[in-house]
Amino acid sequence: MARTLLSDDEITDLLAQFPEWRRDGDRLCRSYQFDDFVEAFGFMAEVALVSEKLFHHPEWSNVYNRVEVAITDHAAGGISDNDRAWIERVEKLSR
Repeated sequence: MARTLLSDDEITDLLAQFPEWRRDGDRLCRSYQFDDFVEAFGFMAEVALVSEKLFHHPEWSNVYNRVEVAITDHAAGGISDNDRAWIERVEKLSR
């Protein structure tokens, strides 16, 4: 799958669409908070399935009810259209 880096304007538009996300250099980051560990872990399991389908895996950590996520496209060398597709799908899970 050919991946295309997003322009700064496209990244700005993506962040406007998903204001919980922030840019950190060549990564997009977000913190999720859930009621408890089981809910947080269930979310991570669902995200793992999305990640496998897109062959695009986040950098993440979990402490009790919080999940910290960072995503970047190492193959493309920055923030790509695959990051956008990943965020769009994952955000549907968190609502």
